[in-house]
Amino acid sequence: MIPQPKKKTYQVIIDQIKEYFLTEQLQPGDKLPTERELASRFNVSRTSVREALRKLEMKGIIEIKQGSGSFMKTSEFQLLGDELSTTIVHAENKLVYEMLELRRALEVECAFLASQRATSEDLEHIRQAIEKMKAAENDVELGLEADLHFHLSIVRASHNSIFLQLVQTLSEHMQDTIRATRRQRLANPERLQDTIDEHKQMYLAIVAGEGELAKQLMEKHITQIRKELAESLLN
Repeated sequence: MIPQPKKKTYQVIIDQIKEYFLTEQLQPGDKLPTERELASRFNVSRTSVREALRKLEMKGIIEIKQGSGSFMKTSEFQLLGDELSTTIVHAENKLVYEMLELRRALEVECAFLASQRATSEDLEHIRQAIEKMKAAENDVELGLEADLHFHLSIVRASHNSIFLQLVQTLSEHMQDTIRATRRQRLANPERLQDTIDEHKQMYLAIVAGEGELAKQLMEKHITQIRKELAESLLN
């Protein structure tokens, strides 16, 4: 395993501050402790804290108001997603599998809810995603985008705002798992139709309002993704 470069002090502080944000359950608009308090909490210099806060401000996570202090500007879900973005890129394969476990838990339930709640507009978005997958036979990025759009459209069709917010935050990591699996699966051009058929079956189950079938198909799909990803990592 290639060793990761040592983090700079301000980067370590940023990670510590993010963890503090999450554990303290701060909300947008809440005021952060002062630089002095943060320096004392993390046992670092105020200069390092100040640099870390500026980096967080540049990312849109906090807002620094001169004379008033620093304030939360984003949500816990966004912080979690940003933290995962850093972690998963450098992580061992275990974290990729954990991401797939999370996807399975969320998307299986969303498939069921979509079958009960999807509007005609929702169904059209899902259908269009499948059509884009068909049209993207020789376009890797377009196919990836269509695949991701299909899954996000089902989550939207669940009409659960918390699920949607979480999945949107994690969409980059969903894309990573989809990209890895499509690379493995579509190395054989004949597998493209199999992929389209899997998505079409989920769509038809949702259209028919067959919630249990939609759940089963989504679970089968993501389980297959995990299997194929494992196979690709062995090759």
